[in-house]
Amino acid sequence: MKCYIYLFRHGETYYNLGGIGKNKKFTGWKDSKLSPKGIKSANKIARKLKNIKFQIAFQTRLSRSKDTLKEVLKYHPECKKIINDDRMIERNYGTLQGHTHKAIIKKYGMEKFRQWHRSYDIAPPKGESIKMVEKRVKSFIKDLLKLIKKEKVNVVISAHGNSMRPFRRYFEKLNIKEMISLENPYDDYFRYSVNV
Repeated sequence: MKCYIYLFRHGETYYNLGGIGKNKKFTGWKDSKLSPKGIKSANKIARKLKNIKFQIAFQTRLSRSKDTLKEVLKYHPECKKIINDDRMIERNYGTLQGHTHKAIIKKYGMEKFRQWHRSYDIAPPKGESIKMVEKRVKSFIKDLLKLIKKEKVNVVISAHGNSMRPFRRYFEKLNIKEMISLENPYDDYFRYSVNV
């Protein structure tokens, strides 16, 4: 018998607006709300998952994770259990949080920006590296698999861009370089099966 994990990223937030080198901000653990486009993306995920049954949902403490999940749950009265788990929270960008990519590039240069933004094991000042995020996500996955096998349930996870990278690395058997280069969509989900 198989059970399924449905993993998705929260919708776009006000901090996510703009591209790299523009007005896009390092969000990290700051609580930026969903933009109008982000709400539309959350609705799109909700419609895609409409006919799928799941019993447990996971979210983080940040409103973007909760508000995206709220849209999905409108179609799922069968889901009786919502669990908060911050092991799937966004990467902590430390002192970069709340600053635009443009401002960081201007102050520290493109090379430093790239290191802090996308390297595997270099953490921004007072923040987390992706390697550190991967450690907590692996701990979450270990407990998640135990839960699914014990309860024989399908689950949905309203996650974040950087916490999804190690999650996808684990289930899609990716190397570090492949994981770092992943771009996670705001309006789609990933499905993984678990033998129970």
